[in-house]
Amino acid sequence: MHVSPNSQVFLSVSIVLHNSPLELLWSALRSLHSAAQRAREAGCLAGMSVYLVDNASAASYRAQLEQAVVRWPRSEFFNVQCCLQTSNGGFGVGHNAVLPLLASHFHLVLNPDVELAEDTLRNGLMALLQNDDIVLLSPRVSGGNGGQEFLCKRYPSVLILFLRGFAPPFMRRRFRRYLAAYEMRDQCSGEQRADVAIASGCFMLVRTSALQSVNGFNEAFFLYFEDFDLSLRLGRVGRLVFDPAMRIVHHGGYAASKGGLHWKYFIASAAKFFNRHGWRWI
Repeated sequence: MHVSPNSQVFLSVSIVLHNSPLELLWSALRSLHSAAQRAREAGCLAGMSVYLVDNASAASYRAQLEQAVVRWPRSEFFNVQCCLQTSNGGFGVGHNAVLPLLASHFHLVLNPDVELAEDTLRNGLMALLQNDDIVLLSPRVSGGNGGQEFLCKRYPSVLILFLRGFAPPFMRRRFRRYLAAYEMRDQCSGEQRADVAIASGCFMLVRTSALQSVNGFNEAFFLYFEDFDLSLRLGRVGRLVFDPAMRIVHHGGYAASKGGLHWKYFIASAAKFFNRHGWRWI
């Protein structure tokens, strides 16, 4: 579907929750609304729908979530709604739950711990409108401390994942150039766009038609590597591009800081990823 900056462009957003901190979620929504207003003023956004997909959180959490959404100011331009799941099927299942509902031109997969700069949607939507070969845009990411996070990746190897997850600091320092290459620091440190192989699921601005054509996330992944898998499949449809004109702050952490259960998910998903796309040891 061809669209131009003067078309009636619609954006959909999915945010998957599971007892996620509500304070961070409201910050994410406020920043999303501000960015949407800026895109509207630029003439590249006519309206958007935000789906808060709750993956079977605690009853008390759901009650707070639903009450807050009811209090959210009603607007035809910026519509927020809850999608309550009866079970927790994982990150990909949650985002896929809204896939059949989408009639938008573009879709944003967003984490609840992300804040957008005001011009992020404007810049991203304009880039997609002007470049039909791009199917996914990934932003410049800062952590809570202000430093850049390099979340776009080249294809991983078992050694890379071991170094990042298990190796002591002195060993990681020894392989720092190898790790930097994996994180695409050579391509994603400046102010120029760069084609990438893998984008982070914390923020994926995609063409809705492309996302639907690959059937969204692979639901075999419960947590971790579902964004790697989706990136590679979308890469067969069009270009994946890092665009530093889009800027976000990511307050999330990594698997290493989340305990043994998350490491179990991480290792199981890594094995599934390599089984599907090919093992690379070094």
